[in-house]
Amino acid sequence: MAKRENESQSIKYLLDHLISEGMLNKGMQKIRVEEVWHSLMGAGVSSYTESVILQNKTLIVKLNSSVLREELSYGKEKIIKIINEKMGSELITKLILS
Repeated sequence: MAKRENESQSIKYLLDHLISEGMLNKGMQKIRVEEVWHSLMGAGVSSYTESVILQNKTLIVKLNSSVLREELSYGKEKIIKIINEKMGSELITKLILS
């Protein structure tokens, strides 16, 4: 019978290790960037947001309001900067509002 190791580690450490070693980091970033979009933009913009997709370094946001799309297009650089700060890395270089 094998001996049991009593080396305890926190669940957060184990999950972080699993995500980084298991190549799950990109998938987790895709999920997290959508959460950041909704928290950053608030309920008003979120209600008009149909989808948030991260492809390579491009964030594609599909909106169902042309007026909102036009309004947000004026602040694309600021939105990219804020999302990158929240994500903790230079994850997004381009924002497409469709």
